Amino acid sequence: MLAAAGDARAFERLYRLHVARIHSLSRRMAGAEDANELTQEIFVRAWNKLNTFRGESAFGTWLYRLGINLILSYRQSRATLRQRFEPGQEIEALPARAVATDHRMDFDGAIAKLPRGARQVFVLHDVEGYRHEEIARMMRITSGTSKAQLHRARLLLRESLGA
Repeated sequence: MLAAAGDARAFERLYRLHVARIHSLSRRMAGAEDANELTQEIFVRAWNKLNTFRGESAFGTWLYRLGINLILSYRQSRATLRQRFEPGQEIEALPARAVATDHRMDFDGAIAKLPRGARQVFVLHDVEGYRHEEIARMMRITSGTSKAQLHRARLLLRESLGA
């Protein structure tokens, strides 16, 4: 892989190929206001860790996994900071995009309104296709908690979308 050998142009091609998917993951898991920063951080981390890419899977798979780990770590560190500076006050909802006036479903907006844990499990399971056991390992929760969060997310989405 040319990018692993330090070829910046090769890495730029990889960036252009994968940036939309990584940005979408960041937006869905962390919210729109943090998506740009996280997307850039994921690619900086990928550039710095290219030497750990062994080619056993597709680069996109490796990058995506790196992104999920970074986003989960970012969310955990933000939660820790929040607890230090705002004890007892948890900020769950991020501002959503404006609802379309033509009554189309605002699925991304509905996902953004979900509580953090339910949103992360929903995105990882229903959008990205991970199994509950994998989600449990990534998020350091039990698979039962993952299943409960997914159930909660689906109920809240049905309510929010009027389904």
